[in-house]
Amino acid sequence: MHSSVYHINKGINQSIEFKGLKAQYIWYLGGGVVALMILFAILYIIGLPSLLCVGLIAAAGAFLVLKIYRMSNKYGEYGMMKALAKKQIPKCIKVYTRSVFIKI
Repeated sequence: MHSSVYHINKGINQSIEFKGLKAQYIWYLGGGVVALMILFAILYIIGLPSLLCVGLIAAAGAFLVLKIYRMSNKYGEYGMMKALAKKQIPKCIKVYTRSVFIKI
């Protein structure tokens, strides 16, 4: 009888990662690149010199990449959602009447 060799897939239930970008940050970078392409087209159609358009888009693209990589490294997969949710929690709850604590 010939024995079979099975390879175990160790990547099950792990988030997507591409060149250091985790989960939703890949989509943010993709959306930013599409927005920069549209901005380039608008600037070019307006009539700005092409070298100026390329320079502006390159600077904005470098800023976008650095910002998204920094967010990916700082927050990770779920950290940004947790940070945004934490901001929505009230600092204190004020109650001006005792009726909440009185049992009827």
